[in-house]
Amino acid sequence: MTDQPAAESTTTITLHLWLDVVCPWCYIAKRRVQAAIGLFERPHDVTLVTRSWELHPDLQPGTGGPVDHDARVPGESVAPGEQRVRIEEAAVDHEIRFEWARAVRANTFDAHRLCALALELGGPALQSAMVERCFAAHFTEGLALDDHDVLQRISAEAGLDERRVAAVLASDDYAANVRADEEAGRRLGATRVPFLVANRTASASDLQSVEDYLGVLREVVTESA
Repeated sequence: MTDQPAAESTTTITLHLWLDVVCPWCYIAKRRVQAAIGLFERPHDVTLVTRSWELHPDLQPGTGGPVDHDARVPGESVAPGEQRVRIEEAAVDHEIRFEWARAVRANTFDAHRLCALALELGGPALQSAMVERCFAAHFTEGLALDDHDVLQRISAEAGLDERRVAAVLASDDYAANVRADEEAGRRLGATRVPFLVANRTASASDLQSVEDYLGVLREVVTESA
């Protein structure tokens, strides 16, 4: 990737980050992308939008048990028991706390519907707050993200209108948004998350470093110039 962008470019960059709110690598990726935006020469020209992806689409709500976070590291093969160590090492600079014993498996479809609602109500900033609240609820507080009472409460804490949230949870609203995100990700080449696309001209699969994500931003500017 090119090290420096064109000095006078005014390119507006939209980053689309596919993630699931029960994916630890996605949690870290979101924080790293945000850090890269902060280091970018024109951070105010960058918008980050998160897109839906389900790790457990067939899991029935309310049936989840303890989470096994000793699964494969994206792009690597690791010995059993090493996964949590890898995750915690990757998260150390990003103020993320994992309470492994408390996390429970959950179907995240309704959580993603509410993240889509947040994007409509308050744009990327409110959506980001909702995504972060979901991550914390799952990884730190041990809350089930397929429990409607939980979703109602954490949505309000993130800043969403409680009546709109209740209406969405009582309906199929924003289901099409979730499905459209997942289909768009597959069309762009996603087979797992995190998956980042910038202005549909540059992308990054799996977890990357802050410097790599910064390189994606600069690549978009260079190509547009």
